[in-house]
Amino acid sequence: MYVGLAWHFWNTRWRRAGGPRGMQAWERAALLVPLVLHGWLLYEGIFSRELRFGFAQALSVMMFLGIALYWIESLFYSLEGMQPLLLPLAALAVPLPAVFPGLASSGAHAQAPEFKLHLAMAMVAYSLFVIALLHAALMAVVERRLHQKNPGFFGSLPPLLTLEQLLFRVIGAAFVFLTLTLLTGIAFSEELFGRALPFDHKTVFAVLSWLTFGLLLAGRWLRGWRGRTALRWTLTGFLMLLFAYVGSRFVLEVLLHRS
Repeated sequence: MYVGLAWHFWNTRWRRAGGPRGMQAWERAALLVPLVLHGWLLYEGIFSRELRFGFAQALSVMMFLGIALYWIESLFYSLEGMQPLLLPLAALAVPLPAVFPGLASSGAHAQAPEFKLHLAMAMVAYSLFVIALLHAALMAVVERRLHQKNPGFFGSLPPLLTLEQLLFRVIGAAFVFLTLTLLTGIAFSEELFGRALPFDHKTVFAVLSWLTFGLLLAGRWLRGWRGRTALRWTLTGFLMLLFAYVGSRFVLEVLLHRS
């Protein structure tokens, strides 16, 4: 269904000039069907039986959230031209967990509702930050190509101002989920080990990442940061988040006994 919709949007938005502006009601309903099925498959594959998680599930979650964000934000912004970029990637991500099933754990802690909540928050936060990073990189490419005489398909994308507004909405949502990830991580660590998160490099980088994105949002609100400044801060915060090993790395080290 993702592939079929990608072809439809490419044919009506990129290939033909003067196509529909804005998503039609039937297009919105048609996109919602594979989106719901995708979410159900993710839940069944990760949480329903034994806890199972890996890079394939992470990529699939990221693309699910990307399509969900597009569907919601298209209610408020004109995001024409984004569909042929997102939908093929989602189509590729859907079958990945079946090919690469990831690591499984059936231990008591893996089935604890508190840990499932923590893992879900971490997956959402990581996925949103990856989407924000890719979105910022796309904006940088679009800005450079629009100064050329023939921008190609980049000229069919939404205006840069719209893309920038969407970027900071994604970062804002990711910051909220990162905050919840840290809070639920502390709560789960206390229940599992009888103490809060240890003061190690993982905790330090997680907090530094949280501070970096908080400062980026404050700079946007107070100083109007945008463009390359936003890209640098987004990249810095994301790199710190990678070093933090919160969320999926926590599963690998503690529950799945992998170093």
